[in-house]
Amino acid sequence: MMKKIFTVLFLACCSFIIMAQDNVIDEIVWVVGDDAILRSDVESQRLYYLNDGIRLEGDPYCFIPEQMAIQKLYLNQAKIDSVEASETQVIQQAEQWMSYVVQQIGSREKVEEYFNKKFSQIREERKEMIREQQIVQQMQRNLIGDIKLTPSDVRRFCNQIPKDSLPIIPTTVEVQIVTMEPRISFEETDAIKARLREYTDQVMSGEREFSTIARLFSEDEGSAARGGELGFMGKGMLEPEFANVAFNLTDPKRVSRIVETEYGFHIIQLIEKRGDRINTRHILLRPKASEKEIEDATVKMDSLYMDLQAGKFTFEEAATFVSYNKDTRNNKGLMVNLKEDNDNQYYGTPKFEMHQLPQDIGKVVYNMEVGEISKPFTMINEKMKEVVAIVKLKSRTESHRANMADDYQALKAIVENKKREELLNDWITKKQKSTYVRIADGWQNCDFLYPGWVKE
Repeated sequence: MMKKIFTVLFLACCSFIIMAQDNVIDEIVWVVGDDAILRSDVESQRLYYLNDGIRLEGDPYCFIPEQMAIQKLYLNQAKIDSVEASETQVIQQAEQWMSYVVQQIGSREKVEEYFNKKFSQIREERKEMIREQQIVQQMQRNLIGDIKLTPSDVRRFCNQIPKDSLPIIPTTVEVQIVTMEPRISFEETDAIKARLREYTDQVMSGEREFSTIARLFSEDEGSAARGGELGFMGKGMLEPEFANVAFNLTDPKRVSRIVETEYGFHIIQLIEKRGDRINTRHILLRPKASEKEIEDATVKMDSLYMDLQAGKFTFEEAATFVSYNKDTRNNKGLMVNLKEDNDNQYYGTPKFEMHQLPQDIGKVVYNMEVGEISKPFTMINEKMKEVVAIVKLKSRTESHRANMADDYQALKAIVENKKREELLNDWITKKQKSTYVRIADGWQNCDFLYPGWVKE
C-alpha cells in the first residue's frame, strides 16, 4: 500500500512540475493504478489512428485517453493472471504494419517525419502496442469464457425489440467452382530452379545475405518484408514438403535444397529450433504460365462448359473428377467461407456476402442467376497461381430483415456479441471502483463512455 501511495504522489508531483512550466513538453494527463498516461502517448495514438484511417467520434482527447485507461485495467489484471502475448506473432504483425506504412507514406524518411520519431522507435512502439492488444484480447476471452445460448435465448431477443429494429442481412450466395491450372513449361521450371541455385551460391559464398535476397526477390510478400523470416511454427502449420526439409536442417549457415510445394519453389535457411517449433527464412519463386498455356487451358474449359450445358454430366461430377482445387474437389465444388474477419458470421460455412468472395469470382457471380454456370475466366487462386475457372451459382438469398427461420446463426452471433459487451462493461464498471484513477485538470470535462472515472 505504501509503495502505491508513494508512486501516486511521485506521479502527481511530476505532473505538477511539468505543467507548471510555460513551455509544456509533456505532461501526465491520467493516472490509472500505478500507470501514467502522458499527453505524448495520446498524441501518438491519435496519429496512428489517422494513419490507419480510423475515424473517431467526438473529441479524440476524451476518447483516446479513456480507451488507454480501459486497456490499463485489462493489462493490470493480466499481470495478476500471468497472461502473455505470442512474441512471434507480435514481431510478424509489427513488421507487416511497418512495411504497409512505408508503402503507404512513401519512404522510411517520410514515415519518420510523419510520426516525428526514428524508424526503430516507431517499430518498438508498434510492437508494444500489438503486444498489449494481444494481451487485452486474451484477457477479455478469459473474462468472458464460453457463452452458451439456446434457441429460446435468441428468440427472446427477437421478441424484445421492434421488428423494424432487427438487423438487415446482406445478400448472401453459395458458389461452386471448377478450376484448371495451365501447364507450366519445363523451360520455365528450369529457369526458376536456376535462379534459386544462383541465390544459394551467393549465400554460401558470402556474396549476399539470405535475408537480403529474400527482401529483393522472394514472391512471398508477407515474409519478404521480414527478410524471408516465417517465425516459429510447428510442423502442422507448414506445407508437408516444406516441413519435411525445414525440420531436417541443422546448420543455420547453410541453405536447403530446392523444395516444391503448391505455392511454387523454395529454398530455406534455418534460424532457430525450439523443441517442436522452428523459425526459418525462405525464398519463394512461382513459375508463370505463358499466354499460350493459359489459352490452351481456356480451350479445355470451354469444352467442359459446353458439355455441362449439354447435360453430359453434372457440375458436381466435373468438380469431383476434373477440378484442380483440392479444397473444393471433395465438396462437390462448393466453396467454403474462410475469410479472416472478426465480424464474419459465415466463417466455415458455404455462405458468402458478395464482398467476401475473391474479387475475380465476385465480379462473375454478381449478375448470375441461381443454377447458371459461367463461361471460363482467369483468376488468381489462394496459392497466388493464375488458373482458369468456371463457377455455378448454387443459391442466392437476397438482402432482407433478419428472422428466426432463415437467419438463426446471424441472430445468435448478434446476441452473443451483446452478451459479451454486457459482461465486459460490467467488469470495467466494477474494476473502476477498485482502481485509483486521477485525471488532470482540463481532461475531465468529457462525455465518457464509462462515467465512473471521475469520483464525486
